[in-house]
Amino acid sequence: MADTLDSGPFFHGTRAALVPGDLLVPGRRSNYRPEIVMNHVYFTALVDGAGLAAEVAALNDGAPHVYEVEPTGGYENDPNVTDRKFPGNPTRSYRTDAPLRVLREITDWTRLSPEALQMWRERLSAIRDGGGEIIN
Repeated sequence: MADTLDSGPFFHGTRAALVPGDLLVPGRRSNYRPEIVMNHVYFTALVDGAGLAAEVAALNDGAPHVYEVEPTGGYENDPNVTDRKFPGNPTRSYRTDAPLRVLREITDWTRLSPEALQMWRERLSAIRDGGGEIIN
């Protein structure tokens, strides 16, 4: 856990319906670039950041969910945002190549307005269409 800002609690946003005890594992398609199979599982210490991830997920085959999770192994700052886009780690975003264990669903996270959701989807579409790189 070298150079991470905190030790939790941690959250993961997704369209998948999960239950406590389920494991989120690497090797799944990216929420943002479904053509990419991810080598890591991503999570954050900000519940609303996980909510944003759930709402803008490209795999729109379910309702957005936010789960409190715990890493089962080591983790690192997410290089896709840390220092590359935001100096330090103000988004408190992390990734791991070990499973994340679902502890419980969180229901009191801030939902995006329809306008904000559309703005985020347009931003992500522009990144996808422009070949935005994911450090995998």
